[in-house]
Amino acid sequence: LPSGVVGWRWSCGWSWSLNQSIFGFKGPRTGLCGDTEGESFPIVELAWGLAGRLIFLLCMCGNNMSSPVPIIIPATKKATAAVIFLHGLGDTGHGWAEGLSTIKIPHVKYICPHAPTAPVTMNFNMTMSSWFDIFGLTVDSREDEGGIRKAADSVKEMINLEVRNGIPSNRIILGGFSQGGALSLYTALTTHQRLGGVIGLSCWLPLRNAFPQAAADSPNKDIHVLQCHGEIDPLVPLSFGDLTAEKLKTLINPENVIFKAYPDMAHGSCAKEMSDVQEFIEKVLPPIN
Repeated sequence: LPSGVVGWRWSCGWSWSLNQSIFGFKGPRTGLCGDTEGESFPIVELAWGLAGRLIFLLCMCGNNMSSPVPIIIPATKKATAAVIFLHGLGDTGHGWAEGLSTIKIPHVKYICPHAPTAPVTMNFNMTMSSWFDIFGLTVDSREDEGGIRKAADSVKEMINLEVRNGIPSNRIILGGFSQGGALSLYTALTTHQRLGGVIGLSCWLPLRNAFPQAAADSPNKDIHVLQCHGEIDPLVPLSFGDLTAEKLKTLINPENVIFKAYPDMAHGSCAKEMSDVQEFIEKVLPPIN
């Protein structure tokens, strides 16, 4: 399992690719939020892209660098269920709000929060949106245990807010992409709130050595999990997704763990994956009177 592997999903429509040991800047995207096509640009383009992204994040977060209000996609009828979806490193809630709006379900509200900004060790301490710090891309890289636990606590507060707004926790799905998906899995397994389900896209299980002890008293041992991964993901390899799914099956009811792989998908998303996500949400959060 990876401990710190992370990909990028730029809301402006550009993405990273990993070509051997050199980061290239590719663009533009061709799909909803997934695979990229086009030529690789030199490192100068990468620098300009990072600079532009940082300016965008500064504008989003204000002078105090606090997280702005989440993006809300309201239900078209009375909201009786909710999906809280966490974006990946360097992205914002806007990055996934557009994609999720294409799979709207009348009674389901989508909430896309923004990660706070902070220096990321792996990326030369550059400041960017990040749920927790990332130290490296190897299996044995150390993990930001304190940051992960703190981020999980903030997600649990988001769940509590929805409960106070009238949506029971078992009518809430927690989901995310890449770093956000990793945080979603960790939070679902450590929270004392009984959730409806969890969606992990192109991600891994952080602090894996803390389990099963961390999940010993979890009310989510029968939680429904949808895990999706691209077969040609160069940043979080498919093998990490496979291993994560196998680990989850030892922690919760294995019959409730669904793992899907997509042959032509890299570190992103595709129409088939979004369709599977919609089907999962409709099954786990059916309409109620």
